[in-house]
Amino acid sequence: MNKKLLNIKLIVGIVYLILIAIILFFLFSFIDLKDLMNFEFVKSNKDIIFKYKNENFLLLIIISIIIVIIWNFCLGVGTPIALASGFIFGKWVGTLIVILGNTLGATLIYLLAKTFFSKIIQEKFGKKFSKFIIFFNKNELLYFMFFRFIGGGGAPLPIQNIIPVIFNMRVKNYFFSTLVGIIPTTFVTVALGAGIESVISNDVPLDFLTIMKSPEIHLPIIGFAILLIITFLVKKFFFKSVR
Repeated sequence: MNKKLLNIKLIVGIVYLILIAIILFFLFSFIDLKDLMNFEFVKSNKDIIFKYKNENFLLLIIISIIIVIIWNFCLGVGTPIALASGFIFGKWVGTLIVILGNTLGATLIYLLAKTFFSKIIQEKFGKKFSKFIIFFNKNELLYFMFFRFIGGGGAPLPIQNIIPVIFNMRVKNYFFSTLVGIIPTTFVTVALGAGIESVISNDVPLDFLTIMKSPEIHLPIIGFAILLIITFLVKKFFFKSVR
């Protein structure tokens, strides 16, 4: 029975990796990362994207949420997708899209990891994160919400999504703590993306001083700095007793 279960898990793992490889292959077949960093390319395609958005607003929101969910399954970091959402939809709608997509995607990843890869995750991360078990035992909902709030203490988003497998966290608590906990970091990042769109729309030369003078840019950056300081202080003092 155990051998059969192990084979099933192995098959699921291989299928998952193949799907990720296929998605990434098609993604990078149509998108050149160099173009995304090119101001003229972004500027020239901005009108096309915004025209489609204005004509198909609800459809594009649904598509964007699905893309965010798929991005989670590809173990992508959260920053690029949040910046893109802010650029296209603005800070309020963009934040809503990223929060819903990341929460649904992360919850699905958690269920998948808990069902098929719990032993591997325990072996890989169990010792490193075992010091947090005291907090999860007290109140897993509030602690993981706080963990999300400070950006996972610097842990990449894919790692944040699977860490609760170690503590066998309830799915309902995982969902709601993620939904609320990722709001601050998501809003700051999406606002930065919206700020970049605002600067481009003003059609001014893009240099460092021009960008930093824009409130739409430097306010989110200040927000990032505040979150980093909070994260540092929490790690230094709040978790001091469990090191």
